[in-house]
Amino acid sequence: MESITSTDILNAKILIVDDLEVNVALVEGILRVAGYTAVHSTTDPAEVCLLQQKNHYSLILLDLQMPGLDGFEVMEGLKAMEADGYLPVLAITAQPDHKLRALAAGAKDFISKPFDIAELRARVHNILEVRLLHLAAKHYGKVLEQTVRQLEESREELRLQGIEEQKQSERELALAQQTQQSLLPRSVPVIENFHIHAFNQPTHYLGGDFYDFLQLRSREWLGVLADVSGKGLPAALFSSMVLGALNMELRSGTEPYEALNRVNRLLCERSLPAQFVTLFLFVLSPDGVGRFISAGHTPVYIFRAATGKIESLVSDAYMLGMFEFATYRPRRFKLDRGDIMLIYSDGLTKAENPRGEVFGDDRLFEIIRRGALAGSEVVKQSLTNAIEEFTQGRPQADDVTFVMVEKWQ
Repeated sequence: MESITSTDILNAKILIVDDLEVNVALVEGILRVAGYTAVHSTTDPAEVCLLQQKNHYSLILLDLQMPGLDGFEVMEGLKAMEADGYLPVLAITAQPDHKLRALAAGAKDFISKPFDIAELRARVHNILEVRLLHLAAKHYGKVLEQTVRQLEESREELRLQGIEEQKQSERELALAQQTQQSLLPRSVPVIENFHIHAFNQPTHYLGGDFYDFLQLRSREWLGVLADVSGKGLPAALFSSMVLGALNMELRSGTEPYEALNRVNRLLCERSLPAQFVTLFLFVLSPDGVGRFISAGHTPVYIFRAATGKIESLVSDAYMLGMFEFATYRPRRFKLDRGDIMLIYSDGLTKAENPRGEVFGDDRLFEIIRRGALAGSEVVKQSLTNAIEEFTQGRPQADDVTFVMVEKWQ
């Protein structure tokens, strides 16, 4: 707020109200000699309210004793006009008992007749200074109020804009998730002598898990489950690149181990330094004889129906995309009747409940042992129910994905 200067005070509008022209001329002369430039007057008290409404005087020097309409009645009229109740009135009176009454009626000061010239100048100056400061503060308050209102409106606009941008991001995210989900098989294959189950629960964000199945020219079936590093759109794009490259190699007839060698070299050339893939690939014949390659993936568990034990197929190869010199060779395994193989991403065992506890291997083993003899369908249902009950709807930091293979005959 700007300060009030002497020029502001001398240029302020002043109205002198007295029924005697000689008094008006005297006061007007004193003020003009003092340097005031906007001095007006009237001898008709009935005109005061109209003049104030038109000119907005900063000070009214008002004689209290006038015929027809006295100064107190004039102040009542002014009070009705002033929204904030501030009356810029300097009362002029020769009656001592009128002084307190004038102040009570709203006058800001008074001066007695006959008045001292120096005192008149001092009181006029002081009232004008206070009045102009009051008006400046009032104007500043309005400007501040307007500024605050504009800021509030801008903030609301930004909030609404942020909500719309968030909705747009959520729509794009949902579309990206749908696109990513469409890369997964629409259904699991029907394989002779085997029951196949698959489950994928993506995070609220885009993830990088995928699984796929393919029948080879040898009539064997190939399955793969992979988990790419990272989260969000980069992981989703990387996942799509890995799946596309692997699918192209395998469908062209490349041997699975050689396909991984080629995809690894491609990823080392094209991916970012922090991007890599853990992967478990298996090939199965109808009699249960199979081969597998585990590239840095979590252990794969096999429930042996004959003994009730759970065996592990542990990785002995590098993750894809880390080292160009890495090579991938298959190892043999076999599934007998009633055996169940579980391949999963680490999002399953690392799933958290609201208390921050992880699902863990022990819960997984218990579910497998409890349901395996009843078949893979029971194990799958028990596992998905257990995950849902454990997480209690808490958003997870990683996809929960698994593939289950049972040799049923």
